[in-house]
Amino acid sequence: MEGGIALVSLPQADGIIKPHPAVLLRRMPPFDDWLVCGVSTQLQQRVAGFDELVGPSDADFADSGLKAPSIIRQGFVSTLPVRRFHGVIGSISPERHRRLLRRLSDHLRPDAA
Repeated sequence: MEGGIALVSLPQADGIIKPHPAVLLRRMPPFDDWLVCGVSTQLQQRVAGFDELVGPSDADFADSGLKAPSIIRQGFVSTLPVRRFHGVIGSISPERHRRLLRRLSDHLRPDAA
């Protein structure tokens, strides 16, 4: 489901693949894989104006399934088949989901650089 947060197998910086939370942005053709962006508790890695902070004071934090303040890292995107999913743990608000898609789309426009 778009806007869901799932545990998915993602590679770490050291190359080890282990489950991490990721936001389900959009299903991608032709195989219905998911475009996802990783979620991290490493708040110091947040890119201001690009990454999205999710914390206890946010209305959708309780529904997110996240256990600590986290950043949705829009620079950490991947397309994954459903078989790499370990389960959905929560979701973000439709408004936040739209904001993530809009920000990513704006960044990818040729005139954005």
